[in-house]
Amino acid sequence: MNTSSISFEAQLKSIQQLIQTAKFTDAISQSKQLLEQTSEQEEQVELWYLIAVAQRYAKENTNALNSINELLKCNNKHSRAHQEQGYNYLALNNTEQGKTAFEKAVELNPSLVASWQELIEIYRHANQQNNIQKAANHLSKLKALPPALLAVTEFMHEGKLLKAEQICRHFLQNNKHHIDGMCMLAEIGIELKIYDDAEFLLASALELAPTHIQARSLYLNLLIRLGKYKMAEQQVNTLLAEQPDNLSYKISKATILTGLGEVEDAVSLFEEVIQADDKIAGLHLQLGHALKAKGDIEKAVAAYQRAYKINPNYGDAYWSLANTKTYRFSDEEIAQMQAKREDENLAVTDKVQLHFATGKAFEDRKEFPQAFKAYQEGNDLQRANNGFDINRIEQQVDEQIKHCTPELFEKYANIGLDAPDPIFIVGLPRAGSTLLEQILASHSQVDGTMELHNILGLASRLRGRVQIKDNEESPYPKNLREINSDYFKRFGQQFIDETRAYRDNAPFFIDKMPNNFLHLGLIKLILPNAKIIDARRSPMACCFSGFKQLFAEGQDFSYSLDDIGRYYKAYLKLMAHWKQVLPDFILTVTHEDVVDDLEKQVRRMLDFCDLTFEQSCIDFHKTKRTIKTPSSEQVRQPIYKSATEQWRYFEEYLTPLKKVLNV
Repeated sequence: MNTSSISFEAQLKSIQQLIQTAKFTDAISQSKQLLEQTSEQEEQVELWYLIAVAQRYAKENTNALNSINELLKCNNKHSRAHQEQGYNYLALNNTEQGKTAFEKAVELNPSLVASWQELIEIYRHANQQNNIQKAANHLSKLKALPPALLAVTEFMHEGKLLKAEQICRHFLQNNKHHIDGMCMLAEIGIELKIYDDAEFLLASALELAPTHIQARSLYLNLLIRLGKYKMAEQQVNTLLAEQPDNLSYKISKATILTGLGEVEDAVSLFEEVIQADDKIAGLHLQLGHALKAKGDIEKAVAAYQRAYKINPNYGDAYWSLANTKTYRFSDEEIAQMQAKREDENLAVTDKVQLHFATGKAFEDRKEFPQAFKAYQEGNDLQRANNGFDINRIEQQVDEQIKHCTPELFEKYANIGLDAPDPIFIVGLPRAGSTLLEQILASHSQVDGTMELHNILGLASRLRGRVQIKDNEESPYPKNLREINSDYFKRFGQQFIDETRAYRDNAPFFIDKMPNNFLHLGLIKLILPNAKIIDARRSPMACCFSGFKQLFAEGQDFSYSLDDIGRYYKAYLKLMAHWKQVLPDFILTVTHEDVVDDLEKQVRRMLDFCDLTFEQSCIDFHKTKRTIKTPSSEQVRQPIYKSATEQWRYFEEYLTPLKKVLNV
């Protein structure tokens, strides 16, 4: 039986007190008793750590190493466990293994002062001057930080982001314009995907300190991540004026040019950088992405192949080849991928990418049992590392239905911003949204953009920073009926202003963030004249297509057949509610209907969006624009029907999904 979180925390403090008062035997005994009572992995990790610390202080170094090994079985990225390992190896006069352990500790958490101090001594005895200098430089930077910010960096590297945020905010309340503190809080915001807060912090930091290189670099990287390429271009030009030979800034500039659609210039700049040093696998990968966005698949493939030849462990290179959707792997490549994904020392990210790439390779060869096995292994590994809980999504859906009532929309009818500019395409990923975007963006009056985070960011702000316990209701959307009604128009204007950076000059633009289906009530309140298109695909085809796709970020529900089925049902439930309370606000377009009768569905969409018919929407595959989603190659071709029933090849393995979907 699990201990309750309150009693566990209390007992943990009791054990820590025993260690502080040198009662090591009692601390070990209590920890082991508590260990038998919990099956929670995080709790087990904390207990093994305290056992190891107590054993080291008791000079039971071999036992301590055994305890650390148990801990590392639960979490091999626990930086302080590797630090403890280092102390014990040194106590046993095993300097070489001690050095390896401390180096692993600072690789995982570069803010561990004690590990750097031990490494400097080890390097000094080995007369490794270069390593001494590097370690000393890093240590001096850490020691220059105020103690609170040093603690923040430690918590950040340990993944304890909410604790890091709490300390950082408290520090900034007393040190309002501390630039390093502002940068750290922005980094935490980026990790938590609270991008608008991070953007505001970094812009403010640069107003206070225009020459602060780290703040500008962070701001640049965030703008690129958000797809705000015009703003990012200004930042990178400022940085390049200061450091014209800086490799990372040149790479950023090339990435920005790709995003701006100036792909020829981007490719030239990537090639220029590669000419200076052609042994960096990541550069060839990014060149491949630029070539793919341009539509030059043959050269993109060559760039991806070059990347894995430089670094045979580079899972992203193999996955990028698979993700062209048209590449076919050779026997030799498949053998390489299979060998690599069995390597215990390979990073989890690379291993996941190799599983998905191998799955695609076998699927193309119609070797479906092996394909499914690889997809399943990739999904299991990805899910184990993302902490997703489908219950939270189902709870969000129920809360939207409970609070977004006809009375709410009647009370606040048309008080938002009346701008008709946005066309939102929502639904599930892999449901055909990129195709619908390409069709509409082929119209002379419509700009295609990307999956914008602005509505999700607003919903996150309304939800607040409280941690919601199980079965506890979130402040949002309940607070939509409580906030000052003037805010709705302000939020609408903010959305239009913030998204200006993604647009060209057309009067309408598309936001194709699929997850926005959760927030259509909010959209209606702030932008009552917006258009919503629900991109829908038959459940089995849609869910299985998502299951075999490795997403860059944000679709954590897709890595389990059970989760993705429940997510699809939650989506249908909420869309039925929106249709009921917001009639005429949403147009549902099914992928199968588009495939069967393209012109009819094109005319339906254009009529719904109050746009005149243009033949270019039928000839969407001829439209030249940069496309960065996994479907980029499909939408450069005329409509094809072959993908609609691909899931049937895997039907015998999809029982959990069929069970959830009742099909």
